[in-house]
Amino acid sequence: MNRQTKRMMKRQESVGGSSSERRRPPAPVNKGDRTSVSEYLGEVKGELRKVAWPTKPEVVNSTLIVLVAVIVMTALIFGFDWTFSQLVFWLYE
Repeated sequence: MNRQTKRMMKRQESVGGSSSERRRPPAPVNKGDRTSVSEYLGEVKGELRKVAWPTKPEVVNSTLIVLVAVIVMTALIFGFDWTFSQLVFWLYE
């Protein structure tokens, strides 16, 4: 631990007390503060309206990019594996 870190920790303790004092368990939730299921689902529906959903061409393009990347990486790993296995078989014959 360097001097700068020690100074920062000392400043934090002098300003806000020790770190153990700041960690408090979450306040208990009163049953009256909870939302109903219908209210929760309404809020979820409202949030889903705010989402910027991708268009069909964007989804198709992203899917093709992922498939090509997976095929290329699979071929690359297969090539390395085959090459190294041939090398090991050649060394231990």
